[in-house]
Amino acid sequence: MTEELEQILSQLTQPDNAVIQQATAQLKQAFKDPAIIPALCAVMSGSQNPQIRQSAAVMLRLRVKKHWKKISPNDRESLKAVVLQAFMQETEHTVQHSLSQLCAVMVKHETPDRWPALLQLLNQSTKSSNPHDRQVGLLLLNKVMDSNPEPFKPHYCQLLQLFSTVLQDHNNPTALYYCILTLTAITAYTGTEEMNLMRSIIPSLVVALKHLIKADQDQASEAMEVFNELMESEVSIIVPHVTDMVHFCLEVGSDTTLSDSLRVKALSCIAFLIKLKSKTVLKQKLLNPILQAIFPVLVAAPPPGEHDPEDEEDDSGDGSDSDNPKHCAAQIIDTMALHMPPEKLFQQLMPLAQACLTSENPYQRKGGLMCLAVLAEGCADHIRTKMLSSMLQTVCQSLSDSNQVVRSAGLFALGQFSEHLQPEVSKYCSDLMPLLLGYLSSCSQAKVGHVTKAFYALENFMENLGADIEPYLPTLMETMLSALNNTENLKIKELAVSAIGAIANAAKELLVPYFPPVIESLKGFLTTTTEEMRSLQTQSLDTLSVLARTIGNDVFSPLAAECVRLGLNLTDTIDDPDLRRCTYSLYSAVSTVSPDCLTPHLTAITTVMLLALKSNEGITAHLEEDKTFVLLDEDDDDDNNEGEKDVDDFLEDDTETDIHDVAGFSVENAYIDEKEDACDALGELAFSTGAAFQPFLESSFQQVYEMRDFPHEDVRRAAFGAMGQFCRAQHKVWTENPTESNHQALLKLLDVVIPCFLETVRTEQERQVVMAVLETMNSVIKSCKEEVFKNPSRLKEISHVIRDVLKKKAVCQGGGVDEADDEDQQAEYDAMLLEFAGEGIPLLASSVPAEQFAPFLNDLLPLIMSKAKSSCTVADRSFSVGTIGEILQALGSVSGGRGLAGRLSNRLLPVLVAGTKDSDAEVRNNSVFGLGCLAQAAGPIVVTDYPMMLSVFSNLLTKESDLRVIDNLCAALCRMILSNVEAVPLEQVFPALVARLPLKEDMEENKTVFSCMAMLYTNSPALVVKQMKPIVAASSHVLGNKDVDEETKTTSAMLIKQFAQHHSADFQAAMTSLPREQQAKLSAAISAS
Repeated sequence: MTEELEQILSQLTQPDNAVIQQATAQLKQAFKDPAIIPALCAVMSGSQNPQIRQSAAVMLRLRVKKHWKKISPNDRESLKAVVLQAFMQETEHTVQHSLSQLCAVMVKHETPDRWPALLQLLNQSTKSSNPHDRQVGLLLLNKVMDSNPEPFKPHYCQLLQLFSTVLQDHNNPTALYYCILTLTAITAYTGTEEMNLMRSIIPSLVVALKHLIKADQDQASEAMEVFNELMESEVSIIVPHVTDMVHFCLEVGSDTTLSDSLRVKALSCIAFLIKLKSKTVLKQKLLNPILQAIFPVLVAAPPPGEHDPEDEEDDSGDGSDSDNPKHCAAQIIDTMALHMPPEKLFQQLMPLAQACLTSENPYQRKGGLMCLAVLAEGCADHIRTKMLSSMLQTVCQSLSDSNQVVRSAGLFALGQFSEHLQPEVSKYCSDLMPLLLGYLSSCSQAKVGHVTKAFYALENFMENLGADIEPYLPTLMETMLSALNNTENLKIKELAVSAIGAIANAAKELLVPYFPPVIESLKGFLTTTTEEMRSLQTQSLDTLSVLARTIGNDVFSPLAAECVRLGLNLTDTIDDPDLRRCTYSLYSAVSTVSPDCLTPHLTAITTVMLLALKSNEGITAHLEEDKTFVLLDEDDDDDNNEGEKDVDDFLEDDTETDIHDVAGFSVENAYIDEKEDACDALGELAFSTGAAFQPFLESSFQQVYEMRDFPHEDVRRAAFGAMGQFCRAQHKVWTENPTESNHQALLKLLDVVIPCFLETVRTEQERQVVMAVLETMNSVIKSCKEEVFKNPSRLKEISHVIRDVLKKKAVCQGGGVDEADDEDQQAEYDAMLLEFAGEGIPLLASSVPAEQFAPFLNDLLPLIMSKAKSSCTVADRSFSVGTIGEILQALGSVSGGRGLAGRLSNRLLPVLVAGTKDSDAEVRNNSVFGLGCLAQAAGPIVVTDYPMMLSVFSNLLTKESDLRVIDNLCAALCRMILSNVEAVPLEQVFPALVARLPLKEDMEENKTVFSCMAMLYTNSPALVVKQMKPIVAASSHVLGNKDVDEETKTTSAMLIKQFAQHHSADFQAAMTSLPREQQAKLSAAISAS
């Protein structure tokens, strides 16, 4: 059979389709014969043609991989012997490679100890005095170890000793390469006994990499992955050598004679280190050396006659450019901003940035602006509160720079500021809007790439303006509509469509007059099917989704059904992940306006989305031969055609690959985004469509649950969000239709989801994902309240996870190490994570009886109170007193709450009173709110503290200038009155309170104020009637106000009606002193109720 098989395999290499087809058919036959294994062995070791030897090795590998158990024991033993013999006598590298991969698959089935000859061969070859033997031995070792690191654990110490020898072999770069790859493969599995050996290897590893760089930069770049692996799994090994590693990476990253990809790899190692161990970087004083090294990279001018990628004409303008050293340098600063305390970073960074911004060289000015831009996200609070106006001034000046490269960077920085520095940045509206509009009109003749950047800045700025956009609407919409109708350029149309979405987010119903022409244009774009319209269509769908959410139900509802049909038609005719993704968002938006029109289409819609979650499309594996293949469906086929399956696999899988030879995966972004948006949309659809979604809930949940460990963090985050939405959806269905089976379904769902959330908060590496999970868990507790706690252990588990995050013990916080550092300074995002955890405490307090929660609250309160110290940041102090206030408010609504609030009052009063004297208005505001809630929740117990509280408030009332604080002072006084009316000297307090009405900023507190006045009118009408004039005036502000809830309007109207009936003369006098418009509102309220 051997010659026959060799014949067939040689025909498969012919460049003739007919011959290949015939050979394939013969091969399928041959595979049905059990003698195929020995025959393949014979060809693999005996054929003269290396290509055929390699083919035989690949066929054997596929056979072994799937059908090892079906190979007879004798064939297995002879195969083990033949493979090693073939490997030792082979001279062709490609065949050696395939043979080593075959060994790797066999070891998977056999464990190393059952194949002593392999261990012996590895031992001999890697220690051989012949350099070529050592290379080949290390190649085999690398393949075998890479696919089965764990079974080799008993040999790790011996291996590490071997590596420390090989790493000295500087004249044999191939050996160095395979040695470092194998070290990378075992790092994650090493334990404490290997630690010291690992540590001692690091210095020679750095030297070996330097030699490998001289020999082969691509191999060196791949080998540098060892640093990331060491940092991720065993950072304590790296810490003693961190300085050397950083200096080495900076040296490589700065060396312009090296390839971009190698420099990028080196710089990304530094970014990764900062992300994982920012405290170590600061402690070992590495911040300054890193900045000194990366600034020259950030401000380097491109070669003469060339541009940086982001300044090329076809750049998208959103900063998502390719990986190059300059981009990595900016990314390092971005990572610092996200993971270091702003004070420490700015102290060292700002002098460097300042020098660039004032330089004569345009690329230095550009670098300075890029630096400001990437700081905005991570250091938002620091910039907003301490340096916004000077930074904005710098950026605005750059927009009139003589050099377009600098202007572009300025636009990017402005876009970043607009996105991350809200709400303060919007206060500069009157300066920035004219500047941006003027800029846009001046660059209408410019290149499209630059117009794109101007739109990016304008859009990000407009999006958050709210009603302040009104004066600019006519100009804006005229510009955008004329771009839609007049320009030939599709890119400009796309920018205008996107901008209309941003305008709609701000303007909401103010956009109604412009709605018809906008919709006509969008429909036109969405009904064509030509390829070049694709990105304009995805943008149109996005904008349509925004309009659905913002323009008002009555305007959009008539179009809802048509929008759903448009979306379904598009995805039926066009296969494009971006387009599908945008239709998911559209359905989701429509479901919030008119859920019923989705019901008939839910089957079609959920089918597409679940397929998107299941699909492996766009996932590509990276192979060492630099070839790529899409993962094959590796299902084991039925026995009857198993031979054919191997042949088919072989023919498809000709590029000599296997998932274990894969150096990593890359997933096309479009497919990641599609999965993320599918999760988001399924969650929202389930919630909006309620009972109609029930038939799809289980299948959707299962598929989304599968995504919880997807490699890409955005998909994980979206999956957890959707899981929370499914719980809320099921709760809503049960409340609307309280059957036992609906209730059981909810409890079953909560029993899967909550433990999954808690586990993720503890073990997930990505801080952003943990924040999202905490936020989602909070929303589930808020909606489902006591149902979450039907499981008796839940309260304890959730409280303990909150406690662990507040103590910084979660994996994403570094797992509780470095406890001793200065507590008060931390990165803003680290502080935000604690806030998300803290927000859960009041939710727990409002969901269970107080006596059950008391022991956990006692544990948690000190962790919250410790952040109210004056040495903490404003954000921390505000969070601390705000959370205390919310806990007290929650206790007011649960059984046993009054007693618990009373017992806590002595601990909490000093903290809240101190907060009313804080220099920051938000801290004062939250403290005043907290004191009011304490009075209301604790009741009679705190009456003895009333005189002191009243004197604090009266002092504040005379000095305070912040409108929101004044509103909250009024509300807090009302809470004191509502709780203990006898304890308040009303003759002095009530007139002072009424004089501050109407509320100016905090409209929600009207509820407290008016229920207090209604109560007082019932108890002591004379007191209230005396203040008739200001009360009537305040009511006229409340009655027509869309920011005030209906219940409060009713209370106010009832009060006015009482006045009109029982005190008509006083009431008429109060009425006539008001403007006409206000009088009309009052008259309408009297006649309506």
